[in-house]
Amino acid sequence: MNQTLILAVNSITLGGLLFLLSSGFSLIFGLMRIPNLTHGSLFMLGAYVGATLAGASPFFHISIPFWLAALAAAVAVAAFGGVVERFLLRKLAGAQLAQVLVTLGIAFMIADFCLMVWTGDPITVQTPSQFAGLIRTGGLVFPIYRLLIIVAACVFAVVLWLLLERTRLGAMIRAAVDDPQMARVVGIRVSQLFTIVFCLGAALAGFAGFIGAPILSVYPGMDFDMLPLALVVVILGGTGSLLGSFVGSIVVGFIYNFGQALLPELAYFVLFLPMLLVLIFRPQGLFGRHIA
Repeated sequence: MNQTLILAVNSITLGGLLFLLSSGFSLIFGLMRIPNLTHGSLFMLGAYVGATLAGASPFFHISIPFWLAALAAAVAVAAFGGVVERFLLRKLAGAQLAQVLVTLGIAFMIADFCLMVWTGDPITVQTPSQFAGLIRTGGLVFPIYRLLIIVAACVFAVVLWLLLERTRLGAMIRAAVDDPQMARVVGIRVSQLFTIVFCLGAALAGFAGFIGAPILSVYPGMDFDMLPLALVVVILGGTGSLLGSFVGSIVVGFIYNFGQALLPELAYFVLFLPMLLVLIFRPQGLFGRHIA
């Protein structure tokens, strides 16, 4: 029972990180109609930048508070994402295959850049001292930091829901996701929304990469470890659906953790099987709508 509860907490923690990663990915996919294959690399880049600023990297003598480093990593990755969208992807508007290949190429370039700057040695990021303890209840022990990530993911989910459902910007984003051509007709500048959503998604990915570093550590290859999980989340939940991203992230977190613990030799089979079933029987995802 104790092991099951610990696995459950770890699954929800991973689900929280996946939600921060996949929510922006889902909106980018729904709005721009392309799978942004740099998203896992943005997660890794945020982890490396944040680790450097927090003083965890042995190659740079910088040390700022953990949460300030997380914010700075999010801003830096958002700025990088904005440059990629504005000067590369926008010039390839309508050429979906070219956009996919460009994002894949950028992902490999980021991986090589990180390997060149930070080498191939894993970087360990210390948990913030104020959240490094444990909570003991009923004979069970839970790490405070993992619980914090769960709470943070829920807070971000509420904030993003309010942004999408209760603001004018959110209404424009939802309109552009549902019907970009009609959105342009009524005067919505969809190209600007592309940049805003891309920067928002990149910021969330970078932030998630760094706050997940004390649990996952920072290492080469973490980009392509996280990208398939985000793809499964988006396909399960549906493109452009915040609720789908949230539910899909929790489901994938449970499937991945329990699969690794109980059926390690079939972990990826168990993970990708639901995705295949959704693609066959409900291609728009559990909470998505048919898109043009």
